[in-house]
Amino acid sequence: MKHITVFTTLIAWLTVTAFSQQTAQERVEKQLAELPAFMERGMESWGTPGMGVAVVKDGEMVYARGFGVRKLDSNDPVDENTIFGVASLTKGMTATALAILVDEGKLHWNDRVRDHLPWFELSDPWISDRVTIGDLLSHQVGIGRMTGNRLRFMPDRDPKTIMGFLKHQPFEADFRSGYVYSNMMYMVAGLVIEAVSGMSWDEFMTERLFQPLTMGSTRTSVTQITEDENVAYPHQEIDGQIVVIPERNFDNVGPAASVMASVSDMAKWMILNLDTPGVYMGQEIVSLEQMKAIFQPRQSLPINDPFKGKITSYGYGWGLRHYEGYRIAQHSGANDGMTSLLVLVPEKELGIIIASNLFCNFRPAVRNFILDALLETDVDKDWHDHFFNQYENDKKEALERRAEIEDRRVYGTSPTLPPVAYTGIYHHPVYDDAEISMGEHGQLVMQLWDDDEMIADLEHWHYDTFRAHWRNPAMREKFITFDLDQFGEVKQLNVKFTLRQILISVGIYPTDYYRIVEYKKIKTY
Repeated sequence: MKHITVFTTLIAWLTVTAFSQQTAQERVEKQLAELPAFMERGMESWGTPGMGVAVVKDGEMVYARGFGVRKLDSNDPVDENTIFGVASLTKGMTATALAILVDEGKLHWNDRVRDHLPWFELSDPWISDRVTIGDLLSHQVGIGRMTGNRLRFMPDRDPKTIMGFLKHQPFEADFRSGYVYSNMMYMVAGLVIEAVSGMSWDEFMTERLFQPLTMGSTRTSVTQITEDENVAYPHQEIDGQIVVIPERNFDNVGPAASVMASVSDMAKWMILNLDTPGVYMGQEIVSLEQMKAIFQPRQSLPINDPFKGKITSYGYGWGLRHYEGYRIAQHSGANDGMTSLLVLVPEKELGIIIASNLFCNFRPAVRNFILDALLETDVDKDWHDHFFNQYENDKKEALERRAEIEDRRVYGTSPTLPPVAYTGIYHHPVYDDAEISMGEHGQLVMQLWDDDEMIADLEHWHYDTFRAHWRNPAMREKFITFDLDQFGEVKQLNVKFTLRQILISVGIYPTDYYRIVEYKKIKTY
């Protein structure tokens, strides 16, 4: 009789559990009933070919769906298992990989980088000796972007070789004085993982993180993807048209941006960071102590109204802020033709992942729509209109600023010297070599780093200034200027690297965040 009672109780418990899980999914489906129409509306406005969305609640994936197509003009639908490049969402994963090593006693967040990479060197010896792993992860070193999102810095060089050039780079801000976003410092974090674990970053991520989370389709490199897989193709608006653009390899800064995953796999990643943080399916992958360290605010970020605005900050690979009274952790991702956004609401055991195969800003509209529905906020706002009108205004302003630049072009001028006089090799201690040569059609051609991906044809703009058009059109354009010495000979090449464009659909310029690199001529052809 006792055994029958226990058995009956067990069956009742399983029934209630199954019912509660079912009703949780049904409840979310009901709350998000209007999401498909919202997605269709926004994707049409922005011209987005495809998107994936997944939601986790109370330790379960309760919503996962694809919208649109994997590739423009194809019939291959996006579903919850379609693989997207999630770009900078990789940063939080790299921080978690380091947390595993902290748990094992192999390193500490406050370890100096030089404790594990004795050769680590930046342009300031005092700073080089004091940079910690925590500094790398919270963007406090002061070394910023090198080339922006459209270009890759030395794409064929390995990270240690890149550091040989980066040691000459001046600091963008004083050490630990503020937030300077840096993919390069996450590259260094990946090198620390390799030095401490004896495994490559890719191997460590796969074996110690993705496999325990059963993230079976998640990859650390685009080179691991085959054409017959369920993968989204990158797209970009160029000259007013949405077009497919080439996939590009981000392996040399992999720890910052190279992970590719489906939203259903990313749901498992979110569960690890919610519910019982650090635990997945009953297995502790990271201790609660180190999970707390990851989400601890490390760096305060500027806010528009310091008197009434909510404080925002950055932890280890996560942005920390508030939404309608709830604390959230989030990060966005953006690389060539792919964008993503992940948000966690720990108080509600809620996580949302949004992935897109177009570089656009529809993601925050989807995030806010879902948050309002699931948190049952009092917000009454059309998030589509809010963000799309903002986009339209930004685009109008960017086009006006671009037109101002183009209106200042002086027509009827010619370069000071014949084209061949500009050819040769130019060098910069950080940016290495740039080669100017004659192209097949008599135009000047620029090639960076002896890399076949980094080739641009030069269009004469005015005087000794040229507009460089990259042969990969997704990389857009760039201004370069030649300087002459007192003898009338070319002595220097100035390349304007856009570190962050105003709006990529308009182009690389206008920009408010750029670096002009002065290459000295070291060889004349």
